[in-house]
Amino acid sequence: MINADIITQQNADRLERLNADYAALGAQLDRRGIDIARIKSKVARYGVAVPSWGVGTGGTRFARFPGAGEPRGIFDKLDDCGVIQQLTRATPSVSLHIPWDDAPATDLNAKAEQVGLRFDAMNSNTFQDQPGQTHSYKFGSLSHTDAATRRQAVEHNIACIALGEKIGSKALTIWVGDGSNFPGQANFTRQFERYLEATQQIYAALPDDWTLLTEHKMYEPAFYSTVVQDWGTNLLIAQQLGDQAKCLVDLGHHAPNVNIEMIVARLTQFGKLGGFHFNDSKYGDDDLDTGSIDPYRLFLVFNELVEAEGTPGFNPMHMLDQSHNVTDPIESLMTSAMEVQRAYAQALLVDRAALVGFQDENDALMAATTLKHGFRTDVEPILAMARLEGGGAIDPVATYRASGYRARVAGERPAVSGVGGGIV
Repeated sequence: MINADIITQQNADRLERLNADYAALGAQLDRRGIDIARIKSKVARYGVAVPSWGVGTGGTRFARFPGAGEPRGIFDKLDDCGVIQQLTRATPSVSLHIPWDDAPATDLNAKAEQVGLRFDAMNSNTFQDQPGQTHSYKFGSLSHTDAATRRQAVEHNIACIALGEKIGSKALTIWVGDGSNFPGQANFTRQFERYLEATQQIYAALPDDWTLLTEHKMYEPAFYSTVVQDWGTNLLIAQQLGDQAKCLVDLGHHAPNVNIEMIVARLTQFGKLGGFHFNDSKYGDDDLDTGSIDPYRLFLVFNELVEAEGTPGFNPMHMLDQSHNVTDPIESLMTSAMEVQRAYAQALLVDRAALVGFQDENDALMAATTLKHGFRTDVEPILAMARLEGGGAIDPVATYRASGYRARVAGERPAVSGVGGGIV
């Protein structure tokens, strides 16, 4: 994908500066009683999944402006995802969306092996109609008033599980756009009962070693009421379904100013935190690049995750979920993966013993300062050294641009029209 010689040359140009920065940070952390090698080792083992749909250009409800070299299908997408992993060494898996990415399992496995990836959670699609589909999801899917439409949605999710089993996935993520746009359009209780009944059928089809992740979102496309509208409803669903059902937290699926890190703590406390879709937002579900708006909030989420490390059964899945309207999607996904790693490394630097002491003493100022100490530490040398030692690039974006990958695939992949809405 990217010629290894280019990576080697780009790294050579930056190695002396990296060694100096890493040594300086190591000395600083040593004075704080922190072993930089231990932090680097944990960061190197951390990975976040790339969404297959994220390597295409996104859009808004009004327009979509395609970029050069748009992927033509899942195998082009896997090439692009492989580039991200090759350079960052932070994205070892890719999450598929069906039917967008439907293909024979043998072909998917062969391509994934070729580009050095494995498959993460499967994602079903019952929020839009597909060509030849018998029943429409215009008025809902798993909660639809029509039993045949619900059955169609259930069967689609079960088919996603069947494909996932063949490619090594261990989870199914369900997000539905079901809800209502007018008061009185739907009976809230009966609608939710239908959703639970349908989802229980999907849950019954789960292999024993799989997890069912349900995702909440407070609005869109249902703007008056949404069936799975917040983390409380999501928790009720997971509790109703069983031990293999857990909640997925998308950072953009909340009202402004909601305390997401506290939601993470609550779901963790009761064993129902299943995973994340990392992104950022300014107004709502913007799907902006991770850490581009509020990196401190991302850090606070990871502070809760690090706090929970070692808890029995605690192993949430991590994935990016973004829409790239004005940037090269590969570059945005690379920088986002690194921002997630950055927040994790910063959270690892928090002096937990000191923090607990200040909390117990009700010393609000020093507790907040202790967190800020971790957040303000420039951990870039740790991230870059982990990439270098893992065979990646010290500066992934610069190396990607130097490789000419985008220009090359633009010559191989036909240009895509931007006509129509841009939601992905």
